[in-house]
Amino acid sequence: MRIGIPRETRAGERLVAATPTTVAQLVKLGYDVVIEAGAGAQASFPDAAYREAGASVGDAAEAWSSDVVTCVNAPEPDAIAQLQPGATIVSMMAPAAHPELVDAFAERGVSALALDAVPRISRAQALDVLSTMSNVAGYRAVVEAAESYGGMFTGQVTAAGKTAPAKVFVIGGGVAGLAAIGTAGSLGAQVRAFDVRPEAGEQIESMGAQFVQAQAAQQEVSADGYAQEMTAEQERLTSRTYAEESAKADIIITTALVRGSAPRTITAAMVAAMRPGSVIVDLAASGGGNCELTVPGSKIVTDNGVTIIGYTDLTSRLPKHTSQLFGTNIVNLMKLLTPNADGQVVLDMEDVVQRGMTVTLAGEILWPPPPVQVSAAPAAATVAVPVVDPAVQAQQDKEAAHRKGQRQLVGYGLGAVLLGLAITFSPAAFAGNFTVFVLAVFVGYYVISKVSHSLHTPLMAQTNAISGIILVGALLQIGSDNWWVTALAFIAATVASINIFGGFLVAYRMISMFRKDA
Repeated sequence: MRIGIPRETRAGERLVAATPTTVAQLVKLGYDVVIEAGAGAQASFPDAAYREAGASVGDAAEAWSSDVVTCVNAPEPDAIAQLQPGATIVSMMAPAAHPELVDAFAERGVSALALDAVPRISRAQALDVLSTMSNVAGYRAVVEAAESYGGMFTGQVTAAGKTAPAKVFVIGGGVAGLAAIGTAGSLGAQVRAFDVRPEAGEQIESMGAQFVQAQAAQQEVSADGYAQEMTAEQERLTSRTYAEESAKADIIITTALVRGSAPRTITAAMVAAMRPGSVIVDLAASGGGNCELTVPGSKIVTDNGVTIIGYTDLTSRLPKHTSQLFGTNIVNLMKLLTPNADGQVVLDMEDVVQRGMTVTLAGEILWPPPPVQVSAAPAAATVAVPVVDPAVQAQQDKEAAHRKGQRQLVGYGLGAVLLGLAITFSPAAFAGNFTVFVLAVFVGYYVISKVSHSLHTPLMAQTNAISGIILVGALLQIGSDNWWVTALAFIAATVASINIFGGFLVAYRMISMFRKDA
């Protein structure tokens, strides 16, 4: 069978559905590949590179008349008319939003596979172009924000003074949001992020951002793995969070998109409360925009000096790598559809992945697909919760707190008695040493727990003197006749040495950052 790769015709589109690397992989699966002349030029892939990879270069009619046609965007009506009955078309289609496209495929008698309808299950991740595109868009959003923002992302300490890092607020902890968090964090920004899904908090924090929580507004993920629309109550609660965070942020990146529709998260009033020079990058502009003032496809500046970027072609602004990733998704799909690696497409409607993305099959409309259970874990059993009188519950809570207080009091008393006995029957030097130990514990606790993370490194360098005292004391005790004292002294000397030399090494590296070469 022959796979055709036509040139994208959408205005401003620079992507291509295959690269020379992915073409070679398709050829290994037994397919003949034809690519329209100039299809990869905008992504820096010349026709000669495709020929070297084993493809032939032809015209648009030859590509569209192939047995399998792969493209990035859904084909236009004139392109659909060039498809051969019985052919297979693979592209992003948004079938839920474009029923007329589904009807056109059915009338033509083709099998249509929507790349943007891949079920959100683990074994389908290699085909998920939405994740691919979202990852690129999240990265590019930060690049666009950095270009429009009038300052640096990272804080600077120089002889001329210091600058604070940019404050970035990301709405949404999906693929795009996490990519934006990682990119902004790598540039040195202080990143905060919010998501209505409680399970997203751990992922946000793993990327180095602070998870902004609004417990009453959180919801569970839907059964098919896609985000749910928020209820009116959740929108009200999250709106307050958005207002507070947007007023403090220098840069806001919004990523909320529910099946092609963008819920409103940033209102005009919130924009008006932002500082001049702030930037909003609306990744949901294609669905109408999360920001009330977003103009899809454009960058505008409000009356109070806030830049709002509503570009809908962020992935096309990185065409080389995006095309490579997109093409790899296609290859992974074709591997699934070609179980014998013989260049023959075999559609298996018993496979939930293939069934979930099949819009039409030989002209028969199969959209929408049956629901797919994302998790294999059994549903939690419903447990009846007994209704308790608030007055009774309050009395029970009071009694529980009283019992807890009594147990703590008994514990403190027992500890005081043991301490008194230890002081009474211990050598005279014990009281002084124990006092120093207790004070050291308190000082160490407050030094570590009450100091900002950003100050831990210089604090370590400044505490080398304390470590030096520990080292001297440990060296004096190493020669003790008591083997237990000698062992403890050796451990103390080792740990103190590590802290001293590590502290000086870090301090030296910090100082070298501000030293001019002669």
